[in-house]
Amino acid sequence: MTYETLTVAINDKIATVTLNRPDVRNAFNEHSINDLTRAFSELGRNENVRAIVLAGNGPAFCAGGDLNWMKKMAHYTHEENEADAMQLAQMLRTIYLCPKPTIARVHGDCYAGGMGLVSACDIIVAVPEANFCLSEVKLGLIPATISPYVIKAMGEQASRRYFLTAERFSAAEAHRIGMVHELVAADALDARMAEVLKALVTNSPNAVKEAKVLVRDVVGKPVNDALLADTAERIAHIRASEQGREGVASFLEKRKPGWLN
Repeated sequence: MTYETLTVAINDKIATVTLNRPDVRNAFNEHSINDLTRAFSELGRNENVRAIVLAGNGPAFCAGGDLNWMKKMAHYTHEENEADAMQLAQMLRTIYLCPKPTIARVHGDCYAGGMGLVSACDIIVAVPEANFCLSEVKLGLIPATISPYVIKAMGEQASRRYFLTAERFSAAEAHRIGMVHELVAADALDARMAEVLKALVTNSPNAVKEAKVLVRDVVGKPVNDALLADTAERIAHIRASEQGREGVASFLEKRKPGWLN
């Protein structure tokens, strides 16, 4: 498939989705939203893909919403604004629910909606020089559609501050509050990404998919009889699965599992 605002490359079971509007610092518009929704939907169904990297071309990762797109929205009716926002919300949900593990490779500024993009990913790796900002309130707006993912990524307490102040904060601060998993020097970023991706693609594809679902379903739940029954059913189900049986057998037999062949 071809895309207007992205490039998509698949190599050794790794798909790299690159925001490709460097002239506007990869700010997104309705075309970017449509492209990202299609790309992550298609890659999520692609059996030849084990993991997806989200990256940006040019000096910035993503500057948020495109100014020309925002100018058009200023003349939308309430219904048109709601429909437009729903497209963005659905795009973020598509990334968040993607059955393949997703890694955000943040090499430069990541602002506003760009923070929604990375927060919807499973793993966030950034260079120390990256900067983050939830700038919406400076424009009289709020980070509404991205909030479910950003709050999950950086926590309620940090969200209270940065949603309200619109302060720019460093990659070190993003790491401190738990949003960024790892800081890596720019000249070592690709090598570290390769290590993380190697770890992902050697694991059972089915187990990775089910582990993603497990985190989403268990977080915030009380540890009661219903949760115990649910988790016991999940492990029983996956033990009996084809890859579950193969994984245990290959470990006991000291050989590679079939999904690595």
